[in-house]
Amino acid sequence: MTKADVGSVPLSELVSAKRMLRISDLLPADSPRMNGEDVDHARALAELDVALPAIVVHEPTMRVIDGMHRVAAARARGEEFIAARLFHGSVEDAFVLAVRCNGSHGLPLSLADRVAAAERIIVAYPRWSDRRIARTACLSPTTVGALRRRSNVHSGQLNGRIGADGKTRPEGAALARQRASELILLRPDASLREIAREVGIAPNTVRDVRKRMVNGESVLPSGRQAVARPSHRAETGMPSDLDRAGGVDQLLKDPALRFTEGGRLLLRILQSCAMEAGRWGQLVECVPSHQRHRVVFLVRDYAERLAELADGLDREAPRVAR
Repeated sequence: MTKADVGSVPLSELVSAKRMLRISDLLPADSPRMNGEDVDHARALAELDVALPAIVVHEPTMRVIDGMHRVAAARARGEEFIAARLFHGSVEDAFVLAVRCNGSHGLPLSLADRVAAAERIIVAYPRWSDRRIARTACLSPTTVGALRRRSNVHSGQLNGRIGADGKTRPEGAALARQRASELILLRPDASLREIAREVGIAPNTVRDVRKRMVNGESVLPSGRQAVARPSHRAETGMPSDLDRAGGVDQLLKDPALRFTEGGRLLLRILQSCAMEAGRWGQLVECVPSHQRHRVVFLVRDYAERLAELADGLDREAPRVAR
């Protein structure tokens, strides 16, 4: 197992089969909970008349990775042994696994806990992408990016960051183009596809970089970062007072969307978002405080996915028009 695995591989593939361990052999967790365990939560678990789920233990150190509240509950019950699954990775891997586990079940981590965990993961895994660390710590990628900029960790000459799927991607368009230009100088006989594959960009982008180098131009298109993107309304000519619900109603009448699986899925997503502004405020009020951080993470994550969908449609529009 590598560091790229621990943040993405299912827990069942990272730990051993369940076995019984003597509670007295266990050491306290290297926990992301800065204030330690919640006594009331452990007491509530002890009072349950059910077998507690297996904990996760770091075998090299016998420290508890996930389940300190269950350990405390078992002690309160007077039990000598507890069901456990063993993890064999490094100490840094074990901490990431603890953050993952605490973010998916049990007593939620506080915002301060999640921020501190993300800061530690940034140090241990500087090549992980902001999005990947955000998913592990249940934060937004924007928050992780801000934490990275405030930290003393620098990626140096790293060519990219590792995403949740384990693939390395360039940190930005400018960096990718610069890296491509360096490879073109070093290996002038290399094909566009070879360079594109190594840098992680499209062959057409490499072709554009090479053309600019031949013409003595900057490899980064002039004004690329300064040009403000026109609003969606300006591009489409839609009125500013567009009725969202009415817009969805029009889409619902289109057979090209209604009679395809992908189209129906898109319509369901758009229908779920087409409601009056006042009702969004009601959704804020209905979320319990102990689930708020999860809802915030999911909403931001879905918003980014929808933005990526909109960007993809924008890119396709000119080609379709031709």
